[in-house]
Amino acid sequence: MHVRMARYTTDGDINELIDRAEDGMLPLFEGSPGFKAYSIAVSGNEIFSFSVWDTPEEAEAANAAAAGWVAENMGEITLVETNFGELMLSTTLGVRAATRA
Repeated sequence: MHVRMARYTTDGDINELIDRAEDGMLPLFEGSPGFKAYSIAVSGNEIFSFSVWDTPEEAEAANAAAAGWVAENMGEITLVETNFGELMLSTTLGVRAATRA
């Protein structure tokens, strides 16, 4: 499994932004091929978005979809960085050393 990790900053209302992401970004991801999971974490004025996909290509396609959706729906946030990687451990998704391919 592969992850897309994005870090944003904002001066907007965090709770309202998270509600918008749940109402808009989550359905967009859920309707995309290879989707496994989506999480958001917050620290101060930073928002961390994590999504999990079957393949690296699906994670990168999700990045393009996310960029478009954020540009149209979340003018209050600024993308700081995006990274991709292989999911190595997840108790939620059942990924452990013994199950990694």
